[in-house]
Amino acid sequence: MLVLLAGIFVIHIATTIMLFVSTIANVWMAGKNNTVTNSSGLWLQCANDQCRELTFPESEQSALKAVQAFMILAIIFSFVSLVMFVVQLFTMEKGKRFYITGGIKLICWLFILIAVSIYTARFPQYFKGEQDHHGYSFILAWICFCFSFITGVLYLVLRKK
Repeated sequence: MLVLLAGIFVIHIATTIMLFVSTIANVWMAGKNNTVTNSSGLWLQCANDQCRELTFPESEQSALKAVQAFMILAIIFSFVSLVMFVVQLFTMEKGKRFYITGGIKLICWLFILIAVSIYTARFPQYFKGEQDHHGYSFILAWICFCFSFITGVLYLVLRKK
């Protein structure tokens, strides 16, 4: 049981780090136009190591702000969940479940779902190049989505022994 909790804790830390990297890295979409390598994230658009602000139509700015906000909230809730796990681990009585930690982690999971779903629905249409594809930040966000759900459910099920 202790090994299982330690494993979940390590996955939780890895998920929080991956969420942070996914949010700050500018590689949600990547591609190549002729000899120019380009990438676009939640904050900047880069081409040949020269970055500038994102240029989406005014109608898409609210969706972009929503994705940014939900990813930041996911990071915050993942970190709070990590802190709550440590607090519950040392203060909770034996036999009790990690309900608070699991609940907060599932809220983080929901925020990741909302952010990545908005991005998937609204923004890939602006990258129509033959070699354009989703970048590693986008993939990391989906991996964090899976890990957050799994760890959230496991926190709800496991008991402190």
